[in-house]
Amino acid sequence: MAEEIKTLQVRMFGSFSMVYDGQLITGKNKSGESQFTYLMQMLLHAGRNGVAKDVLQQNLFHGKDLENIHHSTQSVIYNAKKRLLQLGLPDINYIEQRNGVYYWTDQIPVEEDAAQMEAYYAQARQEDDPVVRRNLYLSAVHLYTGEFLENQATAIWVAKEALKYRNLFTECVENAAELLRQEEEFFMLEDLGKYAVKVAPLSEWETLVMEALIATSRYDDAIQLYEDTVEFYMNEMGFKPGERLHELMAYLGEQMDHRYEVIDEIQKKLIEGDRQRNGGYLCSYPIFRGVYQVTERQMERGGQSVYLMLCTIVDSKGNPMREGPMLEELSERLRDAIFQTVRRSDIMTRYGQGQFLVLLFNTSLENCKIVQKRINERFIIGRQRTGVKYYVNSILNYRG
Repeated sequence: MAEEIKTLQVRMFGSFSMVYDGQLITGKNKSGESQFTYLMQMLLHAGRNGVAKDVLQQNLFHGKDLENIHHSTQSVIYNAKKRLLQLGLPDINYIEQRNGVYYWTDQIPVEEDAAQMEAYYAQARQEDDPVVRRNLYLSAVHLYTGEFLENQATAIWVAKEALKYRNLFTECVENAAELLRQEEEFFMLEDLGKYAVKVAPLSEWETLVMEALIATSRYDDAIQLYEDTVEFYMNEMGFKPGERLHELMAYLGEQMDHRYEVIDEIQKKLIEGDRQRNGGYLCSYPIFRGVYQVTERQMERGGQSVYLMLCTIVDSKGNPMREGPMLEELSERLRDAIFQTVRRSDIMTRYGQGQFLVLLFNTSLENCKIVQKRINERFIIGRQRTGVKYYVNSILNYRG
């Protein structure tokens, strides 16, 4: 009786894995990078196109100068066949060679996530029914669970494929989002945005989530998302997210509608909690930016002297610290030092990794230097070699 042939399930997105008959063959807890793994990745992803002999050799040995590269290639293939048999695959010729091209056998069907994603995308482009088309795009999106072979990103062929699938993922998300807008399926749009943020962080998919929150009148959640997103981008990358998020925030301001209340009730909600708390007013960057802009307008009428101070953590050579295990701990210590030094009327925010902005009200340039000295006294401990570099500008004299 012939042995039953089952499908080989292959995952290329995120961590590579192969599963046959419910058993994990390679990936996750199995052996990691090896010539066996490289060989299987190339052959299984190539499918019916196969892999040319010279391409296979180049990627297997990464340009190593071998005396007999043909013999080395045959050795890798021979050992791979032995291993596949030991792992429980049926006893057949897994890897075939025809006219200088290597192929995975047709006798063991392969179900690959990357190929399936492309198939869903192609079907969606041909589909007339908008609901079916939307579902096909969503199916393609959810197959993408991370970068294509993220652990082998340095290989040239992997980098090219990773870019292709990253762009395909983007197009599928955008197309699905547009169809969900047309159907006014905003909760589904929110789920789509959250998934895209999870698998492709720092790609500004938070805009889809915010759009859904605004459309469903969850304004407090939208404001919190905006503040969290800006802070996350500043901390991780040192810059704010794109203009689309700011456009949504401006639109949010136009849409917000509270129930009718008398002024006393409204004012209770506006008052800051814990009024006895000492120290400066620590806020998120979006709030800081709004206060700065209002302050600039008020100063056009005169009567105030306000300075913007940037505090940057530097190493022993005076260079800004941009990463490292100590930076987060130093940032927290600098935040506390600034907070305890400035007055209740002064405003501060974290701007990025190891950086803080402070608005100092009704003060002078000389007093700014005194503030800096007091911050240093709280921040610098013993023979600490790191320090803080300060930059100060008057709001009155600066117009960009």
